[in-house]
Parts: sequence; C-alpha cells; structure tokens
Amino acid sequence: MGREEETAPRRGYETLIGAQALAENIHRQDWVVVDCRFDLADTDKGEHAYRQSHIPGARYAHLDRDLSGPVTAATGRHPLPDSEGFARWLGAQGIHNRSQVVAYDDLGGSMAVRLWWLMRWLGHRRVAVLDGGFQAWRDAGLMLTADVPDPKPAVFKGMADDSMVVEADALMEEKARRVLIDVRTAERFRGEVEPIDPVAGRIPGAVNVPWPDNLGPDGRFLPPARLRERYAQATGLEAEERVVMCGSGVTACFGILALEVAAVPAAKLYAGSWSEWIRDPDHPVTTGPA
Repeated sequence: MGREEETAPRRGYETLIGAQALAENIHRQDWVVVDCRFDLADTDKGEHAYRQSHIPGARYAHLDRDLSGPVTAATGRHPLPDSEGFARWLGAQGIHNRSQVVAYDDLGGSMAVRLWWLMRWLGHRRVAVLDGGFQAWRDAGLMLTADVPDPKPAVFKGMADDSMVVEADALMEEKARRVLIDVRTAERFRGEVEPIDPVAGRIPGAVNVPWPDNLGPDGRFLPPARLRERYAQATGLEAEERVVMCGSGVTACFGILALEVAAVPAAKLYAGSWSEWIRDPDHPVTTGPA
C-alpha cells in the first residue's frame, strides 16, 4: 500500500491519489480533474501551460481569478473567495455534490491544495490531490492533450464551515496548547529574506515546518509515518488547536493536507497569513532563530 490509497476507498479519495489510480478512473462520469498550475511570479504561466498540454478532461482553475477573493487594503494576497460564488464556479465546471474531484499542479501540490481545502470548506470530502502532480502523470507515460473541455454545468450546493478558519484577532489572544505552524521556508520564517511581502519575519510563537520538506526526492508526499514523526518533533501531538499559515493562505493548505495524511487531528487555516498580518502595524513581528 503506497502513500495514496491503491484501491478506491469506500467514501472516495479524500487526501491523495496516485497517477495510476487516476488513470484507471478518469473515464467515470462523476470524476472531474482540475489543473491548478500557477506561478506567483508569472500569473499567466499556469494557464498557458494548461492550454499547451494537460490531463485529458481537466478544467483549469486560476489561483487569483477562481480560487481567491478580491484583494483589499485589509486582506492578504489571496483572501478566501465568496463561498456562494465559488460554489457557482464549481457547478460551472460540471462539479456536483457526488463528484470525485482530483486537483493537480506542477509544484508538488502546493497550488492544488487550495482547491482541495476550499472544497472541504464547503463540506465536500470527495476531493484529492494528485500525488507527484503533473510530472508523475507525464513520467508514467499517460495520455496528455491540448483539448479544452466544455463541461456540462451542474449544481453544487455547499455551506462554508467557518470553524475551519482562524482570524488574526484570535491569534492575538493567548490560548494554552495552541500551536501556530508557519509552512514558509526557513529563511523567510527567520526574516532573512522576503521575496514577496514588504515586511520580513514571523508571528511570535510560531513554529516552522516548511511545506517542501513534506515531499520526498520524487516529488511525492512522504509516507504517513514519516510525516507524523516530522510534526511530532516540530510541534508535538498534544496541542488542542493547530493553526497553519504561510505567506498568503495557499501553501498553508498544503500543511493541513500533510497533517491529515499523517493522521494528526484537524488543523485550522489562518487564511490571511503573513501578508494580512503585516497590514496592521500593531501586530507583533519577530525575526531570527526561533
């Protein structure tokens, strides 16, 4: 048994799926594949790559346009979308409440996890990330196409679960046995570099578990036992509340998926993350080794 479930679980795929398992099921009418390739430095690159070549039948989800809400003076770089509008977008892609959705990208899953988390936020569990992403599919010699599908619209009904989200004000309040996990790279966490946001550093008290370290050399997720060991060493397993953050609330979802694969109790998302936190000059910031 690999990192992804090799035979279809009774409830559907809810965390990871391998390329071969996807290939064996992609013909099913209730399966929908979504290409989430995106480059923060070149926001058109992912969609351009999709139009050149993608997994057959895949729709395209643009991080800024489809998986985020409008940026304001108070938000981070990728605020959550309006839940009703996002549900309508899902329906326009032919996704309904019985659909098995598979999301992929070419960055280890770090963009695809946004779709995974958003669908869970609306109560949909049958959604998984392609382990190893586009590269795993391509390296397996599986079919690719440039044909853009014209999906039959469906109705997706969902209600946002706000208990999955933590706001900045809540993080300002002391809470015993809460762990704030920052998944940015160690250099950004320590404030040594900041390639995107105008202020470098971290939220005081946060612990660093960089998201790329959850992947093996093959670009696939580490085995669950290895992931659990990583988080046990970094954060312990006794916390009553885990909150995950990153730069803008996207790769934080990767940390939440890794925790779920590791069978660590559910974590909450600080959706605004660092780029929202630093909007308020009264929010404390620290730098250097933790």
